[in-house]
Amino acid sequence: MQASVLTVSRSATHSFSKPNRDTIRLLAGLGVEGDAHAGETVKHRSRVKADPTQPNLRQVHLIHAELFDELDAKGFSVAPGAMGENITTRGIDLLSLPVGARLQIGPSAVVEVTGLRNPCIQIDRFQKGLMKAVLDRDSEGSLILKAGVMGVVLTGGEVRPNDPVSIILPPEPHRRLERV
Repeated sequence: MQASVLTVSRSATHSFSKPNRDTIRLLAGLGVEGDAHAGETVKHRSRVKADPTQPNLRQVHLIHAELFDELDAKGFSVAPGAMGENITTRGIDLLSLPVGARLQIGPSAVVEVTGLRNPCIQIDRFQKGLMKAVLDRDSEGSLILKAGVMGVVLTGGEVRPNDPVSIILPPEPHRRLERV
């Protein structure tokens, strides 16, 4: 199966969920045009409070639709955009990508993966018990964060549902994603 975009979402406010759109425009070095989290420096409230001059490594939030399938099997009903992601993909294991992996999305946009989304209490406020459902443990007992990946826009462009997504891996050695 070809990896592709399932939905695109954006919100001009710092709301938890983002409405789905027909298209979004990615802006190089900034993020999603018209989204509250777009900008060269951090826009997430907790990060702004800590240090508003930090570079924004969370310009674009991507979640794999397979997570929603997994959550559905656990009794949760989560639709694309509901967990605040800008791009919902299908057919790509986002969590296994290394730091610096580049995602060519549609005809021109390129997003570089910077790290894992750091799940917060808002997830449980959205649906009780959902926070625990987006966390797991590997065979060594290390925490697995499953709420998507974050990235920065290297090359802008329009992104729409059904756009293909291809992966360009960075040179080895690869670094595992950590929360950003």
